[in-house]
Amino acid sequence: MNRQTLVRRIAPIGAALALGGGAGAAIYASTTGSGNGTATVVASVPAQPAVQTVANTTTTLTQLYKDAAPGVVDITVVTGASGAPGGGQSSAEGSGFVIDTKGDIITNAHVVDGATSIKVRFQNGKTAKATLVGSDDGTDIAVIKVATDASQLHPLSWGTSKTVQVGESVAAIGSPFGLPESMSAGIISAINRTITAPNNYSISGALQTDAAINHGNSGGPLLNLSGQVIGINAQIESDSGGNDGVGFAIPSDAVKSVADTIISGGKVQHAYLGITIGTASSGSGAQVSAVKAASPALTAGLKAGDVITAIDGTAVTTADDLTAKISAHQPGDKVTLSVTRNGSTLKLDVTLGTRPS
Repeated sequence: MNRQTLVRRIAPIGAALALGGGAGAAIYASTTGSGNGTATVVASVPAQPAVQTVANTTTTLTQLYKDAAPGVVDITVVTGASGAPGGGQSSAEGSGFVIDTKGDIITNAHVVDGATSIKVRFQNGKTAKATLVGSDDGTDIAVIKVATDASQLHPLSWGTSKTVQVGESVAAIGSPFGLPESMSAGIISAINRTITAPNNYSISGALQTDAAINHGNSGGPLLNLSGQVIGINAQIESDSGGNDGVGFAIPSDAVKSVADTIISGGKVQHAYLGITIGTASSGSGAQVSAVKAASPALTAGLKAGDVITAIDGTAVTTADDLTAKISAHQPGDKVTLSVTRNGSTLKLDVTLGTRPS
């Protein structure tokens, strides 16, 4: 059975702090060949366009790495108190990326969850202690901050996730299995996926990619070929627990909005309807399976079994579609739901609430 898995890397405290992935490096070394064969290039006119295409792709990815890698960091966190009864300290590792010259760094909330200390390692090997500015479990976004010279900070630029298309080439940079500054490349496999946040709410609009994402990649950037951040790598779908070519990144537009709110000292809030849904058996609409107590949905008169077919006149095709449409609103917004119940169609006005933590 497939599992949707967060990709923070848990490691023994000593190994993580000393080497940050020595075991991963050893596995890599033992499976890397050392052949000394000689390749022969045949200079034929028909082959030239293919060779040129490969060269252009290699140049693009190589340049992307040179430009972006200095802005990507390895993050090591320690959780638990030293000498605490029943378990003591443990460590975890993830990735992050610099967004300004003030020291703000974005990562996943699950990377720094429960951290008693946070250490950041830059590409040049320098390290700095970091503090948590704030986090939002509902989008799995956190901002940490380091106090270091601005020359050490290489902010990455934002791209918009709204225009991302299936088939677009992308690259991920991070610390899979504790191997910092690793890059993988692939394409956007799908858009508008819905994944589960650490607090069990839904994150809509996720980007699916076949760029290799593994434990330790959490919090690192997903980049377009211009080197712009279009997502933050967060989860994998896997039978094995490792990369099966199905990774998910939280869309950059949502990441930037949440990060800006956290940095400005604001409180991140999410619109809340208060229902459990699935795609209708007819294949069109979102069917309500449960209505939460004391929720806007209950107040508006929604019932289990209702099928929501539109919101403010815009068709709802699936459960994920409804989730995305509600997520695009703010608490306090008033919406009108078109609902099918026992063969009849009715309109229900709802004032969206604030999602509980």
